[in-house]
Amino acid sequence: MEAFEKIIEYLTNNLMGVKMFWTLVAVVVTMIVSKVLKNLAYRHFSDNNKYYPVKQKINYMTGVFILVFTVFIWLDSVGNLTTYIGLLSAGIAIALKEIFTNIAGWVFIESRKPFDVGHRIMIGEQKGDVIDKRLFQFTLMEVSSYEDGEQSTGRIVDVPNGFIFTYPTINYTKGFEYIWNEIKVLVTFESDWAKAKVLLLEIANKETDVTTERVSRQIKDASRKYMIQYNKLTPIVYTDVKESGVQLTLRYLCEPKQRRVTSNKVWEDVLHMLADNQDVELAYPTKRVIN
Repeated sequence: MEAFEKIIEYLTNNLMGVKMFWTLVAVVVTMIVSKVLKNLAYRHFSDNNKYYPVKQKINYMTGVFILVFTVFIWLDSVGNLTTYIGLLSAGIAIALKEIFTNIAGWVFIESRKPFDVGHRIMIGEQKGDVIDKRLFQFTLMEVSSYEDGEQSTGRIVDVPNGFIFTYPTINYTKGFEYIWNEIKVLVTFESDWAKAKVLLLEIANKETDVTTERVSRQIKDASRKYMIQYNKLTPIVYTDVKESGVQLTLRYLCEPKQRRVTSNKVWEDVLHMLADNQDVELAYPTKRVIN
């Protein structure tokens, strides 16, 4: 009895001890209630997919209750409340840094417009057409790699808005709605490569519907905001020498989403051209043995 009275006297005279005692009581009671609620939820929800979200909500509520009880127990005045709220805000800002970064990213995307819905972009390793923009993330309809024609894969990718500050953003559409596409045709050294160049230019002019007037107008509009200068807008063929033959690189303008379509048309015409001209042949790695 005497020991109990000493404990009561100590708690009465020691304010710090009282606060620690009631803090411990609040934590223990809240954890017990949380455990009971989880057990009830586990019995009620046999499916783990339904039980897991409920358990997470109980955990969040437990943390909030402990935080609230602790605040009321340890605060002595309004001044302390202001200090505590300031410290709490700083702690939340650090703990939820990613969320605030995504919100800042959303503000940047909406104000600076690095891309918009419908644009084809590449950010980090993600490439696709923007189909949605939201507070914490934007959504891409994924496209394949450059080698595979950059066509839709049917997969949807959610990208955090904060990526806009971390990774460079490549926009295929903004300002100038066309990209330069290149098709490499390797012909043998024995082929009439000069004739092949003329035929490739004819194919490009026939299959590409990009008009110089329209492109020039877009470049003029884009040059008001960006330092864009193009001296040649019509298709061109470059010549290079490789180990197996003469490489002719056809370069032409096309819409980003039409790159594979135009490549398909050009290659079909190239194959027809090769069939009609015996003096032009495709080259491939070969070995020649001289006896």
